[in-house]
Amino acid sequence: MMLRVVDFGESDRIVHLLTPDSGRLTAIAKGARRSVKRFPGTLDLFNHLRVQLYRSRPGRMAHLQQAQLISPQLGLRERPGRFALGCYLLELLDRLSPEGGAPDEAQRLFGFALEAFQAIGHSEPDRRLRTLFELRTLDALGLRPQLRHCVRCSREPAGNAALGFHVGEGGVLCRSCTGPGDGVLPVHRGTLRALEAVLRLDIDRLGRLSLNAAALDEAARIVHRFGRFHVGVELRSERFLDEILGSDARGVA
Repeated sequence: MMLRVVDFGESDRIVHLLTPDSGRLTAIAKGARRSVKRFPGTLDLFNHLRVQLYRSRPGRMAHLQQAQLISPQLGLRERPGRFALGCYLLELLDRLSPEGGAPDEAQRLFGFALEAFQAIGHSEPDRRLRTLFELRTLDALGLRPQLRHCVRCSREPAGNAALGFHVGEGGVLCRSCTGPGDGVLPVHRGTLRALEAVLRLDIDRLGRLSLNAAALDEAARIVHRFGRFHVGVELRSERFLDEILGSDARGVA
């Protein structure tokens, strides 16, 4: 799957691919900007490809010899919201996917990406779906937040009082473990249970999960801050997505 394409030199392109064998892979497509025969409109974002690669020796950048289009993911290109959300998740995958990962993990992540983009291609993206798909993408990348047990004492907080989510520690803090200056994000147990449900649902059923306005505010804020912590920077596609879905898309006042 094509994650990113960058023009290089007069006629080449550097491509970032998500592969089922080794995760993210960087390759150079020599003459790609001139060759219609080897790359007939295939090197575009989201494209599901069958590729032929060559690497002269370990540690050297791979050469993309040929690319055959399997699916162009046309549904993602039909509406601005789908395209914007797709670009955002694509950039998350490009930033956080491991290169040269274990084959079973690479296969799982590749399968998730295909399934997620197909689901988005049949959806009507809004602030809610952005949050749900962002959480599932982080989870697929191995960044699942702890939503049930306190990340410090491992106990499940009792009662229904508001809790805190610690972005840096990646999960919930019970009231006993929360101290001054911890900088936690307030969150209610109902929101946490909804996010747990998001992690259990099949991808194509995410659109059926409803959140009230207050829960969505909490969920969007937590998921976005958690993702930003791991990415480290604002993604280039983020502002475009905010413009398409609304200025409050991230749950930030």
